[in-house]
Amino acid sequence: MRTFAIAASVAALVLGLAGPASADPIIIKFSHVVATDTPKGKASEKFKELAEKYTGGKVKVEVYPNSTLYKDKEELEALQLGSVQMLAPSNSKFGPLGIREFEVFDLPYILPDLKTLRKVTEGPLGARLLKLLEPKGITGLAYWDNGFKQMSANKKLVTPADYQGLKFRIQSSRVLQAQFKALGSLPQVMAFSEVYQALQTGVVDGQENTWSNIYTQKMHEVQKYITETNHGYIGYVVIVNKKFWDGLPADIRDQLSKAMKEATDFNNAQSQKENDDALAEIKKSGKSEIIKLTPEQDEAMRKAMEPVYKDAASRVGQPLIDEFQKEAKSTMN
Repeated sequence: MRTFAIAASVAALVLGLAGPASADPIIIKFSHVVATDTPKGKASEKFKELAEKYTGGKVKVEVYPNSTLYKDKEELEALQLGSVQMLAPSNSKFGPLGIREFEVFDLPYILPDLKTLRKVTEGPLGARLLKLLEPKGITGLAYWDNGFKQMSANKKLVTPADYQGLKFRIQSSRVLQAQFKALGSLPQVMAFSEVYQALQTGVVDGQENTWSNIYTQKMHEVQKYITETNHGYIGYVVIVNKKFWDGLPADIRDQLSKAMKEATDFNNAQSQKENDDALAEIKKSGKSEIIKLTPEQDEAMRKAMEPVYKDAASRVGQPLIDEFQKEAKSTMN
């Protein structure tokens, strides 16, 4: 027994001199549904790099792109359950959770340019919208751009009448549903990862997306025509499980916030460039014809979508729509 006690004492002394064992890193699983070579894909990798750097390795970020961990219909529930810690879903995804205010971002032509967008997302209005997520167990960290949307189909889309009877893939959003119904189309809710095959097989006739998403998902290879409408905006809200975030040590949270701010600046700078590059590549491929609308055709599209605002006001709230429109007017003056 005496020999055992001495051995135990020596072992304890050696462990004490060696110091405490290094703690396991905090794991953040960051899941998203787009390709790695999109603005969001690159920004999530930038966040990983900065988060691990600023925390000195105390945090490890595992990025799961292209719906490899969860599809967009599953990911919000996974975050609320704590199965994944971080996501960057599009604004449209919060409506089904009961936070309908985010659907205002889906309204056609409500954000005329990036200057207006920045005023909203970087100002008190954007911060107020993020606060609405907290009762659902979600903390909003940042807004990331994807870009402005274009319309595509296997027929030319020039006038509102051209949309009549076509099946269009949409994200799960009542606003987007109303938008295509106003054009006489048949909206079909579908996961982002399923769009290419649905277009290829004719399950849907068309879709709306940014240039970078169209190019990286090869949608231009299965759509004969893309009309440059810039009618809507796709953006993302980077979110984290609130319980997980609140439970982090304050210094770690500060370091991650710093990493997120820099990753956000990186994403938003990349977004326009990537969309411009994607448009150039699509043109170069010759697989889709790019159609530009005349001012008169553009005005006809805007007029056809006016009923969407009235439909959305009952859910989103007219005061919020008015606030967005006020910001747009103030940037134009």
